[in-house]
Amino acid sequence: MENYKLILASSSLYRRELLTRLYIPFTVESPEVDETPLPDELSEQTALRLAEAKARKVGQHHTNALIIGCDQVAVLDGMQLGKPLVHDVAVAQLRMMRGRSVVFHSAICLYNSLSGSLQSTIVPYTVKFRQLDDAEIERYLLKEQPYHCAGSAKSEGLGIALIEHMRGDDPNALIGLPLIALIDMLKNEGVNVI
Repeated sequence: MENYKLILASSSLYRRELLTRLYIPFTVESPEVDETPLPDELSEQTALRLAEAKARKVGQHHTNALIIGCDQVAVLDGMQLGKPLVHDVAVAQLRMMRGRSVVFHSAICLYNSLSGSLQSTIVPYTVKFRQLDDAEIERYLLKEQPYHCAGSAKSEGLGIALIEHMRGDDPNALIGLPLIALIDMLKNEGVNVI
């Protein structure tokens, strides 16, 4: 790590908290990237494209850095569920998801701004939501206000009460930063976490 600066290209407090678990020094920069899906783009493609775009955008300002880009897209029956941003959209999303399974595609990218090398992957995580009534949805949204989370729920908070079960290889992926994949990517760049 002496040769590189590690940068998390994200404004997410949750991703920042997850990265601190690795006990490696890093800084944070928020990339300004349009997150609108492209026409006919699959959710995995959207997440991967945005993760790479965020890392490259921050990399424009650093000549010798390892930049972590992340993005997450939720999908229900082939339909992308982005960040709701407002209450009414969050209500609609949670109504659609109740009693059903949603796949969260978490993309992670590690970009070396010196060499130009880029590693990226998608880590899926499946969440089955409880059969929620409208009053439960309203109470949840008023308490947690997860309007900047794909799928309108925070599993790391009160949103866990909405979930019947979860399945995937890395529980950190559901929060938006797949640490298992990141550790492998860092190791490929000569950075050992332990």
